[in-house]
Amino acid sequence: MKTNLLGYPRIGEKRELKKASEAFWAGKISEKELFDMANTIRIHNWNLQKEAGIDLLPSNDFSFYDQVLDFSFSVDAIPSRFTPINQLSDMELYFTLARGYQKNDIDITAVEMTKWFDTNYHYLVPEFTKNQSFSLRYNKALAEYKFAKANGFETKPVLLGLVTYLLLGKEKEEGFHRIELVENLLPVYKQIVQSLVDAGAKTIQIDEPYLVLDLSDKEKEAYNQVYSSLKQAFPITEFILTTYFGALENNIDLALNLPLDILHIDLVRAENQLDEVLTKLPKGKKLSLGIVDGRNVWINDFEKSVALIKKAQKVLGNDQVLIASSCSLLHSPCNLERENNEKVLTPEIKQWLAFAKQKLSEITTLKALASNSLTDAGRQAVIQNKIANDNRKTSKLIHDEVVKARVNAITEKDAHRKSKFAERQTIQQNVLKLPLFPTTTIGSFPQTQEVRGWRANFNKGILPLEEYETLLKKEIEESIRFQEDAGIDVLVHGEFERNDMVEYFGEQLKGYTFTKFGWVQSYGSRCVKPPIIYGDVSRPNAMTVRWSKFAQSLTSLPVKGMLTGPVTILQWSFVRDDQPRSVTCMQIALAIRDEVVDLEKADIKIIQIDEPAVREGLPLRRKDWQAYYYWAIRAFRISASGVENSTQIHTHMCYSEFNDMIEAIADMDADVITIECSRSQMELLDVFANFKYPNEIGPGVYDIHSPRVPSVEEMSFLMEKAINVIPKRNLWINPDCGLKTRHWKETKKALVAMVKTAKDLRKKYNA
Repeated sequence: MKTNLLGYPRIGEKRELKKASEAFWAGKISEKELFDMANTIRIHNWNLQKEAGIDLLPSNDFSFYDQVLDFSFSVDAIPSRFTPINQLSDMELYFTLARGYQKNDIDITAVEMTKWFDTNYHYLVPEFTKNQSFSLRYNKALAEYKFAKANGFETKPVLLGLVTYLLLGKEKEEGFHRIELVENLLPVYKQIVQSLVDAGAKTIQIDEPYLVLDLSDKEKEAYNQVYSSLKQAFPITEFILTTYFGALENNIDLALNLPLDILHIDLVRAENQLDEVLTKLPKGKKLSLGIVDGRNVWINDFEKSVALIKKAQKVLGNDQVLIASSCSLLHSPCNLERENNEKVLTPEIKQWLAFAKQKLSEITTLKALASNSLTDAGRQAVIQNKIANDNRKTSKLIHDEVVKARVNAITEKDAHRKSKFAERQTIQQNVLKLPLFPTTTIGSFPQTQEVRGWRANFNKGILPLEEYETLLKKEIEESIRFQEDAGIDVLVHGEFERNDMVEYFGEQLKGYTFTKFGWVQSYGSRCVKPPIIYGDVSRPNAMTVRWSKFAQSLTSLPVKGMLTGPVTILQWSFVRDDQPRSVTCMQIALAIRDEVVDLEKADIKIIQIDEPAVREGLPLRRKDWQAYYYWAIRAFRISASGVENSTQIHTHMCYSEFNDMIEAIADMDADVITIECSRSQMELLDVFANFKYPNEIGPGVYDIHSPRVPSVEEMSFLMEKAINVIPKRNLWINPDCGLKTRHWKETKKALVAMVKTAKDLRKKYNA
């Protein structure tokens, strides 16, 4: 029996990669210094894994930005618009694909970004054209394998599966399906594998998470074609086919019969698939059991996991079973040992948690437990595991009968506004008196190093509360004055008091706890620190009303109240696993509803309830969608429906494929929805037009995830595309997301250009 790790966090325990990448982008460190930091992180990770007793250590699970971008770059799948900057170094070009380029009269938009399956991790979407050719531009997998070997680590290279890679992409011209590019890409894929085999790799991991999704016959045929060809070319190489995030279901026969040596299945998300897999597993094929949760922070239940291992052992024997994480630990924080502040994370809750480093020990302890080879330390770990799990089941911290009763008392009336949108729209137009193509932003403004420094010093006790709040008020007033001067119609207060759009609310909700170092990668250098929902959720006090009232007192223009919606708060937290997610979401919805009502009482006339994670939470299988929509959309409506018709409710959604959920979006019944549209060149808007979406919509006219500043002409071009498909009276003009991560200089230039775009369009269409 071996232990198998699918991947490890690459940001570093102190977010070293984030800091080094941003320093490189700013020209403060050299490419060599960036690589040196990356190599330090790699070696640190391999040492941890080796010391923990992991048998199959992954390499090529590290990335400077994103593993899908890595593969695109490796096989030279670089969009043609980047040709003018081919003279850049590989590292500079690589980052430019993710961040865009604007220099020396060359202006290139970044590659589109979207969510990695149903996680909060973002990947860079490959762009494909008909008959596209591929070549090996940079063999990253080989370079990392050789680096590991040179430093004393024998590793298992990790490759993104060829079929999953193609299906993750997008056709950039009509008349073909991207899966047709299999034959073009397969020779290059084989070239990568051959190089690894030649370098000494005995085992190679191939990630094919698309096997847990609905597949067409053509896509299934591609799987058979690719892996029959690959195994024929490399008959003695041991391949691990990894699936995760769900069950194989109707793809089980396909996955089991692909001619690869080991199949990895996710038994955290899909425990019930084990019996069928064991029944159908071809003789001689090994099975990797994903039983340590790679996506959540709760400790493993050793008793439950050993029962699953024993079931597999009974059928297959010891040598045919591997003990593994359910998926890559990319989605886990790095190390619980760093959480030593009991005021932030209490010992009782901490005993229920395991981060990436601790999950390594869980994997190896389970192997020892299942094979009756526990050391004294292992036996003590098993005892502590049972004590902690039992304590969690009975802890008084978790249950609040008042909250449970309130959820049970929700009625259908609570989930609907007082009147239909058409009536509300007329009332709101009379109250707000906004111009054609009203302008706004999504909520946050740049959080400068100075602002972050104030918060850090306040949290350390260095900066007194009164002084801290005086500084925040000054920053809010400056942002209000800038927006007035720029000519923006609906203002925001900038959210300078907030650390993160979920963590900020979690800090004020009962049933939440926090970490100091629990960072996970969201995209590129962007890391988030998800709060942890350990118990029933409620809102003891108003959370945002005070700052919204202050901002509104500074101006006669409307200032939006800014909230994060219940589904997003759920999705972007580590959620308790001892009750249905739908129940936890309803608890959060009631808390947000209370805040919405209080904002309206404070004379805030526009309230935005952000729900960027609604699409992310969608189950991977279409048959499960309706059940999810029922509670997720209902939770949003419950949060938004306690106000009068005159209060305008906005929501924001970003990086979503809306084609398959447009009815659900309409069912949310927000008065205004703002969406990401810039990177897709307004492609996302077509579905709203085809559906005849009835409510107001703000298609994002520029990409905030890139430092480039769009021109008036560019934004006007995008808005003209929107005007062709959406009624003018229903269109807003806004960026595609919040501006927290940007710098003030580029932000001001972009917003001034955005307002100019709106004014030009008003002149044209009012005439």
